[in-house]
Amino acid sequence: MPISSPRVIIIGAGIVGANLADELAQLGWTNTLVIEQGPLTIPGGSTSHAPGLVFSSNGSKSMTEFAQYTIEKLTSLKDADGRGSFLPVGGLEIATTEDRLQDLHRRAGWNRSYGVDADVIDADECAKLFPMLNRDMVHGGLLTPGDGLALAAKGTQLVIDRARAAGVEFRDRTTVTDIETTSGRVSAVICGDDRIPADIVVSCAGFWGPKIGEMVGTPIPLLPLGHQFAWTTEVPSLVGANELPAGAKRPILRYQDKDLYYREWGERIGIGSYAHRPMPVDLDTLQVYSPDEITSEKMPSSLEFTPDDFAPEWEATKTLLPELAQTQIQRGFNGIFSFTPDGGSLVGQSRQVDGFFVAEAVWVTHGAGIARAVAELIAEGRSKTDLSGIDLNRFEDVQTTPDYVSETSQQNFVEIYDIIHPLQPRVSPRDLRSSPFRRQQEELGAFFLETSGWERPHWFDANAALLSEMPSEWAAPERDSWADQFHSPVAAAEAWKTRTSVAMFDMTQLKRFEVTGPGAGELLHGMTTSSMLRKPGAVSYTLLLDEAGGITSDITVAILDEETYQVGANSNIDLAYVSRAARHQSAADPSKWVSVRETTPGTCCIGLWGPLARDVIAKLTDEDFSDAGLKYFRTKPAVLGGVPVTAMRLSYVGELGWEIYTSADLGSRLWDVLWEAGEEFGIIAGGREAFNSMRLEKGFRSFGTDMTSEHEPVQAGLGFAVKASKTDDFTGKAALESRAAAATTKLTCLTLDVPSDVVLGKEPVYVVGGERSGDADGGGASAKSDGSDGSGVADGYVTSAAYGYSIGKSIAYAWLPNTLSVGDAVEIEYLGRRLPATVTAEPLFDPEMTRLKG
Repeated sequence: MPISSPRVIIIGAGIVGANLADELAQLGWTNTLVIEQGPLTIPGGSTSHAPGLVFSSNGSKSMTEFAQYTIEKLTSLKDADGRGSFLPVGGLEIATTEDRLQDLHRRAGWNRSYGVDADVIDADECAKLFPMLNRDMVHGGLLTPGDGLALAAKGTQLVIDRARAAGVEFRDRTTVTDIETTSGRVSAVICGDDRIPADIVVSCAGFWGPKIGEMVGTPIPLLPLGHQFAWTTEVPSLVGANELPAGAKRPILRYQDKDLYYREWGERIGIGSYAHRPMPVDLDTLQVYSPDEITSEKMPSSLEFTPDDFAPEWEATKTLLPELAQTQIQRGFNGIFSFTPDGGSLVGQSRQVDGFFVAEAVWVTHGAGIARAVAELIAEGRSKTDLSGIDLNRFEDVQTTPDYVSETSQQNFVEIYDIIHPLQPRVSPRDLRSSPFRRQQEELGAFFLETSGWERPHWFDANAALLSEMPSEWAAPERDSWADQFHSPVAAAEAWKTRTSVAMFDMTQLKRFEVTGPGAGELLHGMTTSSMLRKPGAVSYTLLLDEAGGITSDITVAILDEETYQVGANSNIDLAYVSRAARHQSAADPSKWVSVRETTPGTCCIGLWGPLARDVIAKLTDEDFSDAGLKYFRTKPAVLGGVPVTAMRLSYVGELGWEIYTSADLGSRLWDVLWEAGEEFGIIAGGREAFNSMRLEKGFRSFGTDMTSEHEPVQAGLGFAVKASKTDDFTGKAALESRAAAATTKLTCLTLDVPSDVVLGKEPVYVVGGERSGDADGGGASAKSDGSDGSGVADGYVTSAAYGYSIGKSIAYAWLPNTLSVGDAVEIEYLGRRLPATVTAEPLFDPEMTRLKG
C-alpha cells in the first residue's frame, strides 16, 4: 500500500523506535511511518537479543527516571493471557571487596537521591536471595527490589500493536538508502527507488546509526562492540522452578568485580561478560542477512561466540556460583551493542540539519523512557526530563572523529563496571587541546585533569611552598580516602592567595562564540531573559529557557559593538541552539541576517582576580581600570603590556578582577606580561579545585550540575537574571509565573556541621524530623524520611560540593523542599553514613558584593 507523505519517519523498529512511535501516538501524532530493514517480529538489532536486565542505579537523575518509566511501561504492557513484559524480580549487585562495598553504598545513595528504593544488605541476605552464591566470597550487596527483567522483544511487539491500532504505519523488510534534504531541512527518506516525503526523520537504527547520520552529514559518535552472552545447560536447583522457558524468580545479579552479570533463564543461567577484550565491529564488513534468513539465533547483531575469550569468566563464574560446576556452556554469542565516547546515549536534533533527530546508543533499560522524552521533544518542543547530559550535540568536533570515538568507546567498554571517581580523568587520549599557557603551567608543576578534550590545571605544585606561610585557619582538613582522590591541600593556598593577593586562572576552556550581523541583537534579545538591545560595552549574565520556563543554559553575553556579541556558553549544545535560531531568522528576513562563529580555538582567556589585581593592571596600561573606568559587568578593549585584549569586569570566584581575552597567538605573551607585572605582589597561578571552592562560597551556579531544564529561575536562585525591566517577549516568559508558583523545591545552601566532613555531589539529603514536599521540581518520590538508618527515599540531593577554604567549612548545594528555613537541620548520606548539616544563608562569602563591585 503506498505511503502518502508521513510527517514523521522513524528509522528502526527496535525497542526505541517502536516506543517512540507509540509515545508520539499518545500525544496525538499518528501521521508516522516506522521503517525497519528486518522483519518486525525479529528486527535483528540489539533489541532482538538483549538479555533484558534493568538496573536503574545511575549517577544521572535523568537516566534513573528513564529506567523507572521503562519499568512502568513494560509492566503495563500485557499480552492476551495477562502476562506483562517485565519480571519484577529485583536487582542485586554484590561486592567481593571492601572497595566495592563502599561503592555500593554510593550507588544506593544515587537511588535514594532520585526516588528509587534501595538498600545495602549483608552477605547472609544476599545468599538468601540468590541461594547458589558462594556466601564466603560476598561482603554485601545492593538490593534494588523494583528492578528486574525486561522482556524486550515481547514488549516491543505489544507496543507495535498498540501504535498500529492508533494509526501508525510500520513497513518492515525495507532498507533506507538515503535521506533527502532541502534548504537545510530533511524532506524525504529514500528506500531504493521509493522516495517517501517527510517533515521529521528520527534515527533509531541502533548500531547502524552512524550510517544513517552520514546520509545527512551528522556525526553519530558511537562504536558497535561485541559483548559476550552465554547460557548454561540445565541447573539442578532450577529444574521446575520457572514455568516459562525464559522465566526467572531470583534477582538479576551483577558481579562487577569480575565484569559479569547473571539472570535465570528458565532452568538455565544466562551469563553476560564485559571482561573480554573489546571487539569493535566494522559495519562495512558486517554480514547482512536477508529478512527471510533472520532467526532468533541468526541475525546481524549476533556474532559467532568466541569461547577462548569467555574461558576465564566461566572459571570465575563457577567459583562464585559453585552449583554451575555441574553444568556446561550450552550456547553463546557475541551480541553487538553501541558504546559512545562518554558512555551516554545520543539524543536530540542534529546541529547540521533541521528536522533530523537521533535516539541512539539507548539500551533496553532506558528505551521507553528516552522514547517518551524524544516524543515530547518533537511534539512539544521540550522534554519534561532534562536531556543535556545525553544531547547529541554535547561533544566537541575532535570527540566525533573516528579515532577518538573508537578509542574512548572501547575504553568505556573496559571500564563499564569499574569504580570510577567523579574527578577521575581518562588516561588516553590526552593532550588533545591545550591553552597557549601550557608551557608556563607545566613549569609551575600543574596537575592536569581533562574535560571535553581540554587539559585543565587543578592545582600547581609550585604553590606547595605557600602552605608554610598560610595562616592555619585556611588549612584544608584531612579527608577520607575517597574524597582525598584528585585533591591537593595546595588548593587551600591558592584560595588564600586569591582572596588576599592576586591570582591568574586559565579560563580558555570556556566555550565562546560570536553572534554577528544586523539581526544579532534582536535574535539574542528574543532568546534570553535579559535585554540585548543595549549600548556596546554592556555585559549580561542571562538565561536560556525553554517554552515551559525551564533553564536550558546560563550564558554571559558581551556587546562588543552594534552588531557583534560575544557569548560565553556552557557547551556545543548552546552553539547548536543559537546557530539553528540564527539560520531560521536569516531565512525569514534576510535584512536581519545573523552569523554564528565559534571563537574558542582561536582565542584564550585569563581570569585575573584578587584584591591586588588592579595594582597588576596599573603596571601594564594607562587605561582607566578603576571602578568608574570599567564598572562591574562591563567590557572594553585595551592594550596590556603591548598585547591587545578585551577585558570584561567579571569574576566567577567573587573577587575584584577581569576576564582578559586575546588571540591564541598572543596568549603566551599575555601570560608572561601579567606574571611579570604581578611578581612584586605575590601573584600565583590558581587551579580548578580552588576555583570551584570559591565559586561555591559566592553561590555561583553551574549549569547541568546545579540546575537543568527541570528547574525554573526563581527556585534555582537565579530570579535576578530575569530582568523585570524587560517587557518584550522572550522564550519561556509566558510560563514563568505559573511555573514559579508551582515549585515545591529550591536550590539550598548547606554547610556541614563537622568541618572535616566533605561530600562530592549526588548524595541524598534528609530533613531531620521533617515531612517531604514532593518531587515536582527536583526531589525524589514522595515519602516521609525518618532520618535514622540510611535507608529510605531522600528529601533531596546534593548538586555541587566543595570545602570552603575562606570560611573554614564544607559547602553543599542541594535541591530540597522550599519550606526549609535558614538554621534547619538536615543530614547528608555519604557512603552509608549520615553527616549533619545546616541550611545556611547565601552567599557565604562577601554577601554585600563589595569585593566584586568596589
